[in-house]
Amino acid sequence: MTDPGIVSAYASEAERDAEVSVRPKRLADFIAQHRVRDQLDLLLRGAMGRGAPPDHILLSGPPGLGKTTLANIVAAELGVGIRVTSGPAIERSGDLAAIVTSLAEGDVLFIDEIHRIAKPAEELLYSAMEDFRVDVVVGKGPGATAIPLDVEPFTLVGATTRSGLLTGPMRDRFGFTAHLDFYSSDDLRTLLHRSARILGVPITEEGAAEIAGRSRGTPRIANRLLRRVRDFAEVRADGVVSLETAKAALQVYDVDGLGLDRLDRAVLTALVESFRGGPVGLSTLAVAVGEQPDTVEEVCEPFLVRAGLLARTPRGRVATEAAWQHLGRTPPNGTFGPGASPAPDLFSTEP
Repeated sequence: MTDPGIVSAYASEAERDAEVSVRPKRLADFIAQHRVRDQLDLLLRGAMGRGAPPDHILLSGPPGLGKTTLANIVAAELGVGIRVTSGPAIERSGDLAAIVTSLAEGDVLFIDEIHRIAKPAEELLYSAMEDFRVDVVVGKGPGATAIPLDVEPFTLVGATTRSGLLTGPMRDRFGFTAHLDFYSSDDLRTLLHRSARILGVPITEEGAAEIAGRSRGTPRIANRLLRRVRDFAEVRADGVVSLETAKAALQVYDVDGLGLDRLDRAVLTALVESFRGGPVGLSTLAVAVGEQPDTVEEVCEPFLVRAGLLARTPRGRVATEAAWQHLGRTPPNGTFGPGASPAPDLFSTEP
């Protein structure tokens, strides 16, 4: 996948390393997701009281909301080690067998994007999760032999951005399932103040609110924008992340008032100017903006649809009236004036 831009919730390895320093280490420090946090607290306390590993945990939701952070918190709260891998990295059942047999008693195994795990490995994972044993097949053909290996009791934490792709047998083996929601603006402001303290960045309430409003309800994006605004503040301003500094910095980085970046606006502009609002097919739209179809579909469209700027129809993608308005254009079937209502605040807690 090509780099979708500064505000994408999909993080590169380098970006993940930079984000580790501001991640909360304990459940009490985890901001927002209050219901999930309370449920996890009960699950972990109950397991520790019984002296046994907790049930396997499935975390679902869009990228950047804290699934990896919660997996590390689970291990920290239990006081055990954690082994981290991803679904695409487990191509053969032997790969998974090597991982689970190396776990110590009570350890946490975190599998990111678990819906992408290979079928043979998934079937082996069933017995590891349920019976704490795996059967390793040695040899081929009629002479093949299955060797049963015991696995120390462990807790699997699976994370997925597309829970609908999980098979029924896999989903049924998780004792606790949680869905993470987008953050409110208030929660993002709290998170930004915490991150600023850790990074040693002076930030005003207005500066935090401005960054929060352009962060798409996603903490990963909020922290990334904070680091970019910090750079601007230190190089071109007085080092303080104020309202004026945040606005100027985000303009430099092509992040507009709704949180749209260059690619988002390119998609909307192509729809409006080249195709008069659509409908237009995904592949054609991707060619028009010079990106891969999966980048447009997985990175841009979810937010544009949620923002009410783009609609998916059986005939193709269509720009809504709000998209025309956001670009300062007049829709072909209507008009709007200076008094027209702006696009809604997606993450406001107010009705």
